[in-house]
Amino acid sequence: MIEAIKAPIRRHWPRLRLRTILLVTFVFVAALPGAGALFLRVYENTLVRQTEAELVAQGAALAAAASAGWPGSTGPALAPAPSGPDGVAGGALSTIDLRTTPVLPERPGPVAVPGTASSAAIAAAAEFEPIIDATARTTLASIQLLDPAGRILFGVDRGHAYPALPELSAARAGQPATVLRRNARYRPRYALEWLSRASDLRIHHARPIIVNGRVVGILLLSRSPRALFRGLYEDRGKILFGIAAIFMTLVVLSGLLSRGIARPIEVLSDATRAVARGSGQVPPPPPTAAIEIQALYADFAQMADAIERRSRYLRDFAHAVSHEFKTPLAGIRGAIELLEDHHATMSDEDRRRFLANAAMDADRLTLLVTRLLDLARADMAGPQADEPADLALVLRRLADAYGGPDLAVSIELMDCLPPVAMPAATLEAAIGGLIENSRQAGAAIVMLVGRIETDGIALTVSDDGPGIPAADRARIFEPFFTSKRASGGTGLGLAITRSLLASHQASIDLAATQHGAALRLHLPVRVLGTRTARSRIGATNHPSYG
Repeated sequence: MIEAIKAPIRRHWPRLRLRTILLVTFVFVAALPGAGALFLRVYENTLVRQTEAELVAQGAALAAAASAGWPGSTGPALAPAPSGPDGVAGGALSTIDLRTTPVLPERPGPVAVPGTASSAAIAAAAEFEPIIDATARTTLASIQLLDPAGRILFGVDRGHAYPALPELSAARAGQPATVLRRNARYRPRYALEWLSRASDLRIHHARPIIVNGRVVGILLLSRSPRALFRGLYEDRGKILFGIAAIFMTLVVLSGLLSRGIARPIEVLSDATRAVARGSGQVPPPPPTAAIEIQALYADFAQMADAIERRSRYLRDFAHAVSHEFKTPLAGIRGAIELLEDHHATMSDEDRRRFLANAAMDADRLTLLVTRLLDLARADMAGPQADEPADLALVLRRLADAYGGPDLAVSIELMDCLPPVAMPAATLEAAIGGLIENSRQAGAAIVMLVGRIETDGIALTVSDDGPGIPAADRARIFEPFFTSKRASGGTGLGLAITRSLLASHQASIDLAATQHGAALRLHLPVRVLGTRTARSRIGATNHPSYG
């Protein structure tokens, strides 16, 4: 089911640049706080709580003044402070929360009730009416003075009383109370006002007037909270500054990422296409590129260099193969043509001679193909570090195999050599080929000397043969290069040996020597356990084999 949903999305998904993806991501992340503040009513809740706090402060100030000037009062008295979130008195002035506070229906109108208010309440109302009117005109809040029974003490509704209201019940008990009620007189004035939750609400706050420890009156204040969009308009300067700062930050971040990621990748992409056409090279990484991008440049440059070397090697190898195959093929073709043209007049001896030449050339072709397959296998071989070889044991087996009356094999190794990180068969094939080369060159002694180095084992294979001419020393590892072509040499032996060793992180080079030939092999080692045995400086001379 999930795959069925993802399939059409993949088909219609647009191709986007990295810059576009980064910019869209940044804009989305930057817009999240604003969207959250709007749709989660964070900003609007702040406006409502601010309006409540203003009503609470006005009610507290008016109640304190009324308590001090009430007939028979001995001094001002304040209602208990509202409780904070932990239930401790002295908390925040605002208690309304749009998410959790219930919204009550619109406050019912006052109704006529029998009886009259006390003379003290009437006298206090007459004294404080101008103060309350002036405060209401300034703060735009509706303020009414009630007696404990809920009777209105001044104004057009004097003598009427409110029915049982929860906020009045709390005030009679000496506790200030704030509630949210619907506002039936509300009419929308803004295009997007439907987004606001508090537009049709009104805040009602009841504050008791306490004289000599007794509730003698109640102040009932109400006001509509500031409209959300009016608040946004009034704070437009700050909001626009914040938006501008956010987008300037986005521009800076986009430029930084463009220079650090997007632009270097585009340059690298152009360079790789040029390298693929054979007309360019990977440039150095820009200094502003990220560390990972700079490493990618280095990897691409190394890959391009390796591809170029491999291509050059393949070109040279193909040229050498064609040259090596051309001679025996030409000999076979010539023998066939002579036999076809002069078969009737040719003697049996000549016929046998031409057929023997063709067979010899065919044998050389077979040998070349076999050695080329060996070279290909050596090039494709991978490291097998899980099959370590005991170098001393391998050398002893080779000495037994090649040693004889005409060739002596001498071994000289340091004590406690660590295992070599390659299969024993591969090691035997590589070193055995070198010993065979020494035999074919006419050497009488082959010396195998092994020493521990900081990063492996150095094994020197030297002989007392005629050595390698100075003119040929730079080419002995080239495929098909041989000085024994007349005796059937293919020139692939050392190339195969080097490929076998390279596939296991080993190497072979010519070593300096005054007599004969010397080749130096660097072999990787496998450390067993936590510590490699250290051998004493010096060598243990083993008896010569053969």
